[in-house]
This record gives sequence, C-alpha cells and structure tokens, in this order.
Amino acid sequence: MRRAPPEARAFYTQTMSARKQAKLLAQGAHAPSFRLDLLGGGASDLQEILARGPALLAFFKASCPVCQLTFPFLERIHAAGGLPVYGVSQNDAKDTRAFNREFGITFPTLLDAEKQGFPASNAYGISSVPTLFRVEPDGTVSRVIEGWNKREMESLGTQAGASVFRQGENVPEWKAG
Repeated sequence: MRRAPPEARAFYTQTMSARKQAKLLAQGAHAPSFRLDLLGGGASDLQEILARGPALLAFFKASCPVCQLTFPFLERIHAAGGLPVYGVSQNDAKDTRAFNREFGITFPTLLDAEKQGFPASNAYGISSVPTLFRVEPDGTVSRVIEGWNKREMESLGTQAGASVFRQGENVPEWKAG
C-alpha cells in the first residue's frame, strides 16, 4: 500500500483537526441557551420556550431522509398538546418552509442559520440529524435521541398523550441519522 506524500498527510491532518466538533449534549446536561429567528417571523429563545413547560427540540435538515420520516410523527406528538415540539432547521427559510409544507409540519420552527455558523447546532454538539432533545423547564436535558428510534418515539408519544403510530403503518424500528 502506497502512503500519501507528507504534504498531503499534513493537509489532511490540518483539515480534520479544523473540523473538531463539540461533543453531543448528554442526558442530564444543562441545555445551552440560544435565540433564533422563527420561520414565521420574529425570534424565540430557549427561556421563552421553557417558560411554558418541557419541550422537544428537533434539529433537522430538509434534505435528510430520516428527518422526512421522523417529522410527521413529531407533528402527531405536537398536535396532541402534551409536549410542544420545536423544529430547529439547518436550512434557509425558503427550504424550511417547503419542507414544512410537504410534510405537514405546523409546530414552530427556528432557523439555525449557516451564515451565523449554526450557533444552536454547534452548542448542542449536533453531528447528525435528526437529533432530538427533551428539555425540562429548569433547562435539564432529560432525553436525547439521534436518528429514528421507533420505541423512543412511542415513549415520547405516551408522555405527550399522543398515539404516534396508526393501525397498518409500517415503520422501521431504527434508522441512523
């Protein structure tokens, strides 16, 4: 096997070290505060969201197939009224609006803008989407879900008083984000 020349190895090492990410926020951690624009106008911050009770923050990208699978089920949880869901989009307003329209999303959606360097995604250590955080009113993260997990979705639904899955729906047990 031939080794890359030293300058190529050095470039790779520098490039990869520049991409170091924060570690994913763990259950029990304190959720970092943020203030993001809302898709429909205005802005919201974590304190405003948690003032109403626990909430589910759902980080996503419009082009993510696992997000496209997950979000209609999150809409059912949100619609039941027991656990508010807030989407945190890594896309611009136009793409996020199209995603919400296509997948029937009515819950509030925050824009974690690339031009600002994805401040919320980076603060929460997001490396794949969807990633969900249930945050309690005191700011404690009580649950972290990466990707699609049918049992976790059922559990969230039960906590929210929602029937997440309908008779005859064929959904996978697990999918990586």
